[in-house]
Amino acid sequence: MMAATQDPVDPPSRLLLLAEGRALWEAGAALALWPLLQLTPRGDGHPVLVLPGLVASDMSTKLLRRYLEGRGYDAHGWGLGRNFGPRDGIEDGMIAKLDALHAESGRKVSLIGWSLGGVYARLLAARHPQWVRSVVTLGSPFTGSSRATNAWRIYEGVSGQSSEDPRRMKHVRPTPPVPTTSIFSRSDGVVAWRCSVEEPGPQSENIEVIASHLGLGAHPAVLYALADRLAQQEGQWKPFDRKLWGPLVYPDPGRPE
Repeated sequence: MMAATQDPVDPPSRLLLLAEGRALWEAGAALALWPLLQLTPRGDGHPVLVLPGLVASDMSTKLLRRYLEGRGYDAHGWGLGRNFGPRDGIEDGMIAKLDALHAESGRKVSLIGWSLGGVYARLLAARHPQWVRSVVTLGSPFTGSSRATNAWRIYEGVSGQSSEDPRRMKHVRPTPPVPTTSIFSRSDGVVAWRCSVEEPGPQSENIEVIASHLGLGAHPAVLYALADRLAQQEGQWKPFDRKLWGPLVYPDPGRPE
C-alpha cells in the first residue's frame, strides 16, 4: 500500500535520509514563526481529521492540530494508536471516525494525511466522497514504485503485508473526487518526491516546500499552506497562490528536475 507499482523510481539517497534530522529545526521554526502563521484567514469550524504516518501516532500531529484549532477548525486525531499499516480493524476504524465526525457536525470533513496517512486519506475520499470536503497529503507515496521509499521494509515488517497492494491502490492512485492538494518536498529523505506528485486538474494541485519528510507536519510553510487550503469555502476551490511568499518558500512544483 506504500505506492502503486509503475516505472522504477529510486528511493531518496542516504544523504537525504541522514538530513532528516533537520525536522527538529523545522518544528522550532514553526514555534518561532507562530505569530506570522496567524495571517491566514480563520476557518469556519468544519471538522478536520488528521491521519499520522507509518509507526506514528496522534502525538506526531499534535502541533499541527493545535495550530488548526487555533485557526478555528475542529481538528481531530485518528484515535487508533500507532499506524502499523492497514491491519485488521484499521480501515473500519477510520471509516467509523469519519462517519461520526460527519454525523455529529452535519458537515463534510477535511482529511489531512501525513505520508502513509495521506494514502489512507485518498482511500477514504475515493470510497466515501459524500463525507469528505477536501484532501491534503503531506509527502504521501500514492504513485510510482512501491519500493521508492526508505520505509518499505519497515512497512512490511510492522504490517505483515506486502508494500505492493494493487487492490487498495486502484482507489488511491486516481485523484479523489474532491478538492485535493499534495504537499511534497524534493529534499524528502524517506519518500521519493516523484511518488507524491498529483496530476493538476480543475480541483487538484501540488504545493512544493523545502522540508524534510519527518518535519512536514510541523514545517511553517506547510502549516500556512494547510490553513490557506482549508479556509476555502465549499464549491469555491482555487489553486494555491505561492507568489505572496516566493520561490524560496514555495518553489514552482512544475519546474524541471
